[in-house]
Amino acid sequence: MVRLEKKATRLYVLDTNVLLHDPAALFQFEEHDVVIPMTVLEELDQHKNGSREIARMARQVSRTLADLTHRASFSEIQEGLRLHPAKLDSGQLRILCYPDLKPLEHLEDTADNRLLAETCRLRSERPDASVILVTKDINLRVKASALNVPVEDYLTDQAFSDSDALLEGCKIYAPGEDGKSGLWKGLDVQVTNPVSGKTTYHLEGCLASDWHEAMLVADQEEQPQFEAVVREVTPSRALLELLRNYRSQHHVWGIQAKDTRQNFALNLLMDPEIDLVTLAGHAGTGKTFMTLAAAFEQTFDQKRFERIVFTRAPISMSEDIGFLPGDEEEKMTPWMGAFHDNMDSLLRNEEGSSWDNPATRQFVSSRVQLRSPGFMRGRTLNDTFLIIDEAQNFTPKQIKSLITRAGHNTKIVCLGNVGQIDTPYLTANTCGLAALVESFRHWPHAGHITLKNIERSRLAMAGEELL
Repeated sequence: MVRLEKKATRLYVLDTNVLLHDPAALFQFEEHDVVIPMTVLEELDQHKNGSREIARMARQVSRTLADLTHRASFSEIQEGLRLHPAKLDSGQLRILCYPDLKPLEHLEDTADNRLLAETCRLRSERPDASVILVTKDINLRVKASALNVPVEDYLTDQAFSDSDALLEGCKIYAPGEDGKSGLWKGLDVQVTNPVSGKTTYHLEGCLASDWHEAMLVADQEEQPQFEAVVREVTPSRALLELLRNYRSQHHVWGIQAKDTRQNFALNLLMDPEIDLVTLAGHAGTGKTFMTLAAAFEQTFDQKRFERIVFTRAPISMSEDIGFLPGDEEEKMTPWMGAFHDNMDSLLRNEEGSSWDNPATRQFVSSRVQLRSPGFMRGRTLNDTFLIIDEAQNFTPKQIKSLITRAGHNTKIVCLGNVGQIDTPYLTANTCGLAALVESFRHWPHAGHITLKNIERSRLAMAGEELL
């Protein structure tokens, strides 16, 4: 990495992929100036056509630039446009144009090489400032380092500093040397059993600083004796509510939890006080299976919801297979393999599968809808159990448009695995799932749990570990 000289003025040269990744990147550099080279404007123009997400991002960036330059004169554009007019120390937007620009010696005339040439020339013209190239292209960062050009990745919109995992969503204590759990260390505990029948624990003392409302706690990993959800918490007091044991005493649509984290997940899915649930974890940890079981239980047995809506981003792992025939639900069918596989497992009886039974199919289809996220805008979903699968493939803006569909008596469950992102320009800590978990971290009606144990098969477990 090139060592950056500390100077009073900084000029951040933005690559095209930064703007396509986050159209609001122009406004994320506070008092520092942002430079948009002409090469970037040309690339944005090439990407603007079409209905893909990249095209929408390119059009949004173009509209933002048009608004900033709409009433500005030529001299004002040359001097720089204030990005935050209300702030006295606001940074400026500068458009960089060199009519006689030549690519660097011995390098081909490509967009990346022209961007490097523009950055190097700007650096030579502005010895009083630190010129920094910002790009998400790893290869371009390597080339910039070889040319002694200061370069950085764009990290402003990251939801987490740890890019390898999401929040745990729970805290499981390990037993101490005396065999007692560290959960109760230094705490004064008062147990109450109100009329509602739910056992609550009032804790006073020095509590852990990372506790928050809707967090799940357990006294140990293997065969825990105490599992609860944090309902209220202050630095010195907390109210914990005992969870139901879905391993042996209770079940959801005939299924039971196999470990502590699955028991946490089922409690969140069945809790009427939790409106938003996010489940993360590797493939095969039971995210979709448990969610569908909870949806069936609360829709068909408890009559709490009137319908189940299942949606996911229609993104292929490889090349597209072309246009699909049929109506909206028929077009979404190829993307709903996980839904149908888990449906078959949940409706299977001792004699075999009942999914092929016409009466069962009609009964389930009357309450279950498969919908495309592209047609959800403007809708209000009342009395609905909404399942958003593969949430890691949505951008934060897209996930917001889905969450805001919630109406009266609606529960939303987002499922995803940040290790399986198929959308360009999204990473494990900038995708919609990561943003959702971090944004709702302290909201008392939202719960999150990261599942770890793979229950699909030993082959699936080996594949996750070895590949």
